[in-house]
Amino acid sequence: MTARHLQPLLHDLVGVVLAPTSALGDPAGQIRPLGVQGVFHADTRVLSRAELRIDEREPETIGHAPVSADAARFVGLARWLGDPGPDPTVRLDRTRRLEPYGLIEEIRVVSTAAVPVRATVTLDLGCDLAPIERVKTGFSSPPLPAQALASDRLSWTAGGTTVTVTAEGAELDLAGDRADAPRLTWPVTLGPRETRTLRWRLAVTDPRAVVAYPPAEPTWSRPEVRADDRRLDRLLRRALDDLHALRLADPDAPDDVFLAAGVPWFLTLFGRDSLWAARMLLPLGTDLAAGTLRVLARRQGRHTDPATAEQPGKILHELRRGEVNLPANGLRLPPAYYGTVDATMLWVNLLHDAWRWGLPAEQVEPLLPHLEAALGWLGEHADADGDGLVEYLDTSGHGLSNQGWKDSGDAVRFRDGSLASGPIALAEVQGYAHEAAVNAAALLDAFGRPGADRWREWAGRLAARFRAAYWVDGPYGPQPALALDRDKRPVDSLTSNIGHLLGTGLLDADEQAQVARLLGTDAMSGAFGLRTMSTHDGGFSPLSYHCGSVWTHDTAIALTGLARAGFHEPALRLADGLLAAAEAFDYQLPELHGGDERDVLGRPVPYPAACRPQAWSAAAAVSLLHVAAGVYPDVPAGTVRVAPLAGPRFGGVSVARLRVADADVEVSVDNTGHATVSRLPAGLTVTPTAVPAQRTFAPQHVAG
Repeated sequence: MTARHLQPLLHDLVGVVLAPTSALGDPAGQIRPLGVQGVFHADTRVLSRAELRIDEREPETIGHAPVSADAARFVGLARWLGDPGPDPTVRLDRTRRLEPYGLIEEIRVVSTAAVPVRATVTLDLGCDLAPIERVKTGFSSPPLPAQALASDRLSWTAGGTTVTVTAEGAELDLAGDRADAPRLTWPVTLGPRETRTLRWRLAVTDPRAVVAYPPAEPTWSRPEVRADDRRLDRLLRRALDDLHALRLADPDAPDDVFLAAGVPWFLTLFGRDSLWAARMLLPLGTDLAAGTLRVLARRQGRHTDPATAEQPGKILHELRRGEVNLPANGLRLPPAYYGTVDATMLWVNLLHDAWRWGLPAEQVEPLLPHLEAALGWLGEHADADGDGLVEYLDTSGHGLSNQGWKDSGDAVRFRDGSLASGPIALAEVQGYAHEAAVNAAALLDAFGRPGADRWREWAGRLAARFRAAYWVDGPYGPQPALALDRDKRPVDSLTSNIGHLLGTGLLDADEQAQVARLLGTDAMSGAFGLRTMSTHDGGFSPLSYHCGSVWTHDTAIALTGLARAGFHEPALRLADGLLAAAEAFDYQLPELHGGDERDVLGRPVPYPAACRPQAWSAAAAVSLLHVAAGVYPDVPAGTVRVAPLAGPRFGGVSVARLRVADADVEVSVDNTGHATVSRLPAGLTVTPTAVPAQRTFAPQHVAG
């Protein structure tokens, strides 16, 4: 039988991150040479083993907890040492903390015994310098031989990367078989009730890394929140810690900071992920958006290259140090890969939204040539067959077959479960394109540049084309199809993609109301968040990556659109699902979780290979806070619309240090939904909400 190389599971591992470095180990604190355990730096596993023993026995683990996003503590016992009796008297507290370009671990051996304790503590190490894609596809790599630098210092070197471990007071053993599995040894003697602290440090030198540790602290605000639903504040605090640790910088322009996509697979620049995360964080300031926009603008496509999917004006999909080769999936991606259909429009929309939140004109203007280049791509390359819709097709034979956010090979399915063939024109991509055209027109007008009318007319034609081609009959009445396939047939499954259409301007009022009805059905919202596919569709599976699971960011995008349009009932249901999931995951929402009904376990079923932390999942906490407070500024127009989700069902919310036009703003919403906004900068006025405070509907149900 042919061996199957499976992606390692990581849902039960304990991770810490300080981008571009992360570490994953088991709940005992051990880093074993198994699966995805290890210390990673910029797409390379720089340590594959760190197993602690005392007197050749592993401590018995009794608990672990995060100290912060970049540190964790593990507690174990050595019950064979110390006083006889039922109570343990010798314990080991192991604290793992990342630092820029490395890691430091502290091991405290604590005795409460009345007798002296003598023991030998050892740490077995290993390093394979395996590329992240090899780890992800389940392949193992042999350990590399270590080199002794001193009696307590060793290193590994390959491919220009050097990893150094220093352990003060330890003895290094590299003899014989230990060359590939070096051992550090500390003899420990403790008197009654004494403690001994041991330390070792790992440092990485990696001149080929394409991302860097940011040189300064975050510039976004850290809001003070008082909420009747205390889960919101707990989720936000954990999320902001994770977002702090996920920051990366461009090595060539270190002041331009962006967010890495997630741990462990995507700790690098991802166009779509970084753009969405920055957009979600706009209520905390515009600096992250500006850095993200500039980093991607510098890498905007200039040529047409089928091998990289680059086209003039197109925004990058992902950046790696070398080619990503995944033979089991038929993928071979170049270091700079442009195989994304949506990042270019998302770049335009982030620029527009940052401007609305108060990004200064002197930062917007240098990006306008890149905006015009993005529009050039939208007008000249995004619609390859000239049918008036934006579609994608991998022409290289080794790129991503699906190039929307649901980019797995089986993500685009008909209602009967069969796969659609490309070129594919995704529904939400038409929404992004419509929004980008309208938003770009507003920017062109505001800055005195030509072309605005052309793009408004283009958006109008796209809306008419969408209305004619995408609406199909479904079990709950009319619904937008997921996509059109190569024969322009509607891919008629009911999916979460339609939630991304809200707020793009592509739908009229009645169509928005119908989408809200669809999202609020049990088939879509009966899990802990929004399912990616309806339970009534043939391709549904609660643990399918894109056909039935619940994605945190996807749910947040839909509930933001619902809340902003005034559809409070389905928005509240999704918000409650995310908050319940947050509580179950210790307030660190993963990339995705299972789409099972809520009563299967009473808590979400983990998706075992989900990234955690992950940028747009953590940023969803800011989206929740934003819709609860309901502040929607238009700084160039001098207005702020207030339409809170908080109120009778959500409870009251008070927020200090939301940031509008670089000013810290306070918002208070009471239990009736009445909002008070204070500390707005001069020139901004609050306007009455343009939508009803509450738009309700009666969800329709069908027999399952």
